[in-house]
Amino acid sequence: HVQLVESGGGSVQSGGSLRLTCEASGISASTYCMAWFRQAPGKEREGVAAIDSDGGTSYADSVKGRFTISKDNAKKTVFLQMFNLKPEDTAMYYCATDRRRCLFPLSKTWYNYWGQGTQVTVS
Repeated sequence: HVQLVESGGGSVQSGGSLRLTCEASGISASTYCMAWFRQAPGKEREGVAAIDSDGGTSYADSVKGRFTISKDNAKKTVFLQMFNLKPEDTAMYYCATDRRRCLFPLSKTWYNYWGQGTQVTVS
């Protein structure tokens, strides 16, 4: 079965950086769409970044130029490098995937497999 495990969250000051990691099992990161979402308390889960099997990427406008998504196909791992973090980036960050390409990369309804999340707090 598909399992996604996130790590790398933490507490940082405004302007700081973090790198999130998502380790996948039961699915090939090289073949399917992988994405990061986030959800702040009282808000909808929103798409942050996605990476397709061909390496194509998509980003939410709010993180363009500050976040970078990448992957290591051999290790079935997806990363989210976050720079210049702001308090509004505070949220639980989730890794997501499904057995298909990124047709709607930042839509939460496109994905059926989710990790448990890792908390990012920016003060």
